[in-house]
Amino acid sequence: MMEIILLAAAFLAGAMNAVAGGGSFLTLPALIYAGVPPVAANATGTVALLPGYASGVYGYRQDLTPVGSVGLPTLSLVSLAGGLAGAGLLLITPDTVFRGIVPWLLLAATALFAFGGALAQRLRSLGLHGNGALLGTLFVVSVYGGYFNGGLGILLLAQLSLFGMTDLNAMNGLKNLFSAVLTAIAVVAYAVGGAVEWPKALLMTVAAVAGGYIGARVGRRIPKAALRAGIITVGLVMSAVFFLK
Repeated sequence: MMEIILLAAAFLAGAMNAVAGGGSFLTLPALIYAGVPPVAANATGTVALLPGYASGVYGYRQDLTPVGSVGLPTLSLVSLAGGLAGAGLLLITPDTVFRGIVPWLLLAATALFAFGGALAQRLRSLGLHGNGALLGTLFVVSVYGGYFNGGLGILLLAQLSLFGMTDLNAMNGLKNLFSAVLTAIAVVAYAVGGAVEWPKALLMTVAAVAGGYIGARVGRRIPKAALRAGIITVGLVMSAVFFLK
């Protein structure tokens, strides 16, 4: 029964990430429900969703561009460093502490998903400029992604828009690149730290890949407003469930 729940959660998470994001809203609660400790559940769910980021990079490979005068190698290195730092923070967080902040993280990720556009406009109004600010904010967002993956895509898009990017294809390409890089190094850290339950991770990976393929094909036929409303609802429900536990 638990295997069916994990497969279903991973399949739906892969589909959600393919069309709009928010897959972590399902994988993390499903793994915790299956009895996986919270820190290991976060790490295991992240492993399961990594192939989706990698395939996204391949799909947008022709749209990848530097940000201003900062090239892709430098941007990727900063993202990698932030992801590693975030993963390290997760590994030293006690399960009891992480369990207590899970509902807040889910709620924050839901808010990011719901108000990502307004956040991007607000960030632009702050008037941050320069390569130092670009790399500094990318590092901070990558630390968040290495610690807790939920809402990462929204934060990355908002961060890129802050520094003048408007081409959505280029922004999505960079978003997938940074997500893949920081998630990959985080997965290595999780593995070294013994935080990944590999049988569950591999099982969910297969389902997530299948869900991503189906989601990419079917998701285009679903109105974006309906998709966003559905994912926000899932995030709010999962947050409420963990607040009440």
